[in-house]
Amino acid sequence: MATALGNRAHQRKSFAKRISTHLAAALVTFCLLQIAIVAKSGGSLVLHLGIIIAIGGYAVAARGLERRWQLLERGGLSDSGLALRFRRDVAQLWAASLCGALLWIPVTIIYRFLFG
Repeated sequence: MATALGNRAHQRKSFAKRISTHLAAALVTFCLLQIAIVAKSGGSLVLHLGIIIAIGGYAVAARGLERRWQLLERGGLSDSGLALRFRRDVAQLWAASLCGALLWIPVTIIYRFLFG
């Protein structure tokens, strides 16, 4: 019985660790894509300050997701319920990271149109 509970707790802990790993990788990807897009478009200081603000917002959202998984880890959810939530959160995380970084393309186009 103790081994079954120990394995179950270990598996839940691994979900929280795995989400943290995905968060770190997604943050690096988010930052690199933003920097590359702004650098390719000949970004100004205003756009670089926008990158700093976007990364700060991403960090706040990432911390919220980590807290959510800490709470889910303590909850009484089944392993299949946790696995489903994990897959959904990972898909949303990567979609937000990639799409969020690609939003700089229209921003830089509009910025260049308005300010040369």
